[in-house]
This record gives sequence, structure tokens and C-alpha cells, in this order.
Amino acid sequence: MNTLRNFVKSVIRSAGFDFHRLSPGADPNIQLFRAIERFGIDLVFDVGANVGQFASQLRSVGYAGNLVSFEPLSAAHRGLTRAARGDAKWLVHPRSAIGDQDGEVEIHIAGNSVSSSMLPMMDAHSSAAEGSAYVGGERTPIVRLDAIASRYLSQCRRPFLKIDTQGYEWQVLDGARGTLPSIQGVVCELSLVTLYEGQRLWREVIGRLESEGFTLWCLQQGFTDPRDGRTLQMDATFFRM
Repeated sequence: MNTLRNFVKSVIRSAGFDFHRLSPGADPNIQLFRAIERFGIDLVFDVGANVGQFASQLRSVGYAGNLVSFEPLSAAHRGLTRAARGDAKWLVHPRSAIGDQDGEVEIHIAGNSVSSSMLPMMDAHSSAAEGSAYVGGERTPIVRLDAIASRYLSQCRRPFLKIDTQGYEWQVLDGARGTLPSIQGVVCELSLVTLYEGQRLWREVIGRLESEGFTLWCLQQGFTDPRDGRTLQMDATFFRM
């Protein structure tokens, strides 16, 4: 049996792939779900949802609690709404960015959609991710999480905040100062190099969340430059211990 397993593995690897047993150590979605279970999370704020990839992945590994997704791009928001259709515990907030103000802003649209941001993109990002360069812009409403969170928090005890805003994490946290004390966990991107103009890098983000009472729970590989293997960004999960 081991000989057959090793042969299959060698064939798969020769084609540029690999396979692993589904476990927290091998699958980042399972790792996050196990942590969410461990801390009794019953609501996930999905900030920067795009077309619902994060929420759909959580559902696929077993999370059955409440989800509230936020997305500023109109095309992605339509896809997000379709993805959540039929799921009574997955709510989609009206199209808007989440940040440190209430009003309207311009968002840069990336060719791959997921790299879109309120901030100008640096060459370090566009050169490492084919198709990520900006191709246009769109006006979008923007709101502080503090301004709208209360409508979703009334029916939950232990909310969790996911931030995927392409360099805009600091502004999301600025607009959530009143909400953060009730948040039990956070997952966000930590950039090791400057990918978007004006963004805060990993040391500052970790320091800020630690000052808010969170402890780093796990790190997962995020964005790697395929040309030289350099890690540009990681996903970090924090919880109140």
C-alpha cells in the first residue's frame, strides 16, 4: 500500500501538484473553522467579500453560523448576492466599502477583481500577480463598521471579523473602534512589503491588534511572488484569549 501511495504521490508531484490529508495543518479553511469552533464564534463579518469565496469556503468545511458580507464593487456584489441566495444565515449588506468614514469614495478596479483597492497599487504587487493591474475605477458608498454593526450584533454573542481589503485594513479598524471590544477574533492580511501605497505593514497591524487585546493564533501563507518564491503577504488570525 505504501509503495502504491508513494508512486501516486510521485506522479502527482511530477505534474506540479501535491495532495494532503484534510486537516488543520494542511488546509487553511479547516484550520480557521476549528479555531472558530474552539472560540464559539456565532457571527462572521466578511469585510471585502468579493463574490463570496471566503464565506463559501467556511460553509464547505462546516461553519453553519451567521455571516454578513460586505462588498463595494457592483459586479462582485451581484455575484456575492447570487452566492448567498438560499442561505438564510448568510446576509449581504447593501453595496459599500467598509472604512474610516461615511460617504462615498473611488475604488480602483483590478483586472482580477480580488486585488481592487481604495489605495494605489505598487509595482511590487502588479508585477508579481499577472492580471492584477488596475483597469478602471468606480464610485462606491463607504461606511464605518461602527455605524452599521449594531443591526447585526443583537442576535449573537461572539462575533468574528474577517478583513480582506487590499491594504485598507488600518482604515477598517479605525472605523470599528466602538465595535472591536465585542469582537472575539480577527483574520486579516499582513503585508510583508508595501503592495499598496500608504498601507500599514505587518508589524504595525500585529502591534495594533495586540494593543486591542488580541493574541496571534495562526499564520497562513497568502500571496507569494511566483518568480522568486518571496512571501509578500500572509493571512493572520487573532483571538481574545
